[in-house]
Amino acid sequence: MTSRTAFYPGSFDPVTFGHLDIIARVARLCDRLVLGVGAHHGKEPLIPTPQRVGVLGEVAKPIADHAGIALDIVVFDGLAVDAARKAKAGLIVRGLRDATDFDYEVQMGQMNAALAPDIETVFLAASPATRMIASSLVKQIVRMGGDIRLFVPDAAERAIRLALESSN
Repeated sequence: MTSRTAFYPGSFDPVTFGHLDIIARVARLCDRLVLGVGAHHGKEPLIPTPQRVGVLGEVAKPIADHAGIALDIVVFDGLAVDAARKAKAGLIVRGLRDATDFDYEVQMGQMNAALAPDIETVFLAASPATRMIASSLVKQIVRMGGDIRLFVPDAAERAIRLALESSN
């Protein structure tokens, strides 16, 4: 049997229960999962990249261990297909919450296929329990003093609070 490596890119700013849902589901489809933390120069993340990597490792490792797969976390600042190729991944995984995600992600998947025909993009629909969760909304809620514990694991909530305290 050949090893199947999947690459799941995202900002993970913060990692949410929606991300963890996709991680758990893709873990059943691969032997090795590489989580790609996007560190793009044009975006200013709420949580600094090293902390995002740490939190992601803390919350994703138990999922990978339970599934019996290898887990790696990499930081990338270029094209996802280039990062996937560097990770020796044959699959790029994307989560879909709604039709807006679908339209954007299918277009991106087709562009990625043109750039890297050897890498397949796989779309996983969000579970009903996590469909409404978006990192951008989580950040908006926390900035307005709301409770985000329904949407993010404890480690992510602590990282957000620390980041907000550091910025004040």
